[in-house]
Amino acid sequence: MVSPVHFRIFRRGSTTYFYSTLFFPRRVREDVFVLYSFVRTADNFVDAVPQEAAAFYAFRDGYRRALEGEATGDPVIDPFAALVGSREIDPAWVEAFLASMESDLWKGRYETIEELEGYLYGSSEVVGMMMARVMDLPDAALPAARALGKAMQYINFIRDIPEDLSLGRTYLPAAEMAAFGLGSLEERETAAAPRAFEAFIAAQIDRYLAWQEEGEAGFEYIPRRSLIPVKTASDLYRWTALQILADPTVVYRRKVKPSPPRAVLRAVANAVAPGDLR
Repeated sequence: MVSPVHFRIFRRGSTTYFYSTLFFPRRVREDVFVLYSFVRTADNFVDAVPQEAAAFYAFRDGYRRALEGEATGDPVIDPFAALVGSREIDPAWVEAFLASMESDLWKGRYETIEELEGYLYGSSEVVGMMMARVMDLPDAALPAARALGKAMQYINFIRDIPEDLSLGRTYLPAAEMAAFGLGSLEERETAAAPRAFEAFIAAQIDRYLAWQEEGEAGFEYIPRRSLIPVKTASDLYRWTALQILADPTVVYRRKVKPSPPRAVLRAVANAVAPGDLR
């Protein structure tokens, strides 16, 4: 069974992932709750105001001890360390994730997409590969899993522009902002150059759509029962992207995210879709 701790962390952390995950087979669903709780907890430490650096490092060190066989007593760390072993998750992926989270403690600007992709590998691509392991997918599915994780993270960057600015971060490439005539993504500046901002966001969403298409090409490897929640999450992220594309300034007014009813209805629609979901 999913523990109350994992349920609480997941329920509070993500509408899209939470409601999509409910449609996984029970074994996969329980493992996803364990995985999500670990990555969300680490992320929460570095996103706290003020940042909880000491707690993050204690969490990281506790994971490393648990991976070596120590029972830490932490309800998030110990089940995740067990998951790494039971699902053959590469520990190097976890270390890459922790390194990207650590960089959030001190780094707040990325000049180029190449620089950002280093962060994206640890913050999202490896999580996609961990999900592939949890679903027992073949190694051939890993490139698509990386791309899908990266795509979803990129929409989060676009959706969360004001929230990230409040934390002193701008993930979207600064060089590309400059190419569109934007010195920053502060609302006062984008409001003064609305066409430039719209064009910049459209270019970022085009990048997301390319990565999303690459990720969805891997759906052929996913058994139908697990494909339903994965496709639902992908559909909901695409919905978010299209909402922002239609009105980029919406990101300054509200956090664009699907409602729980929309998430559930999308999952049900995918569940009853005849034949192949791809």
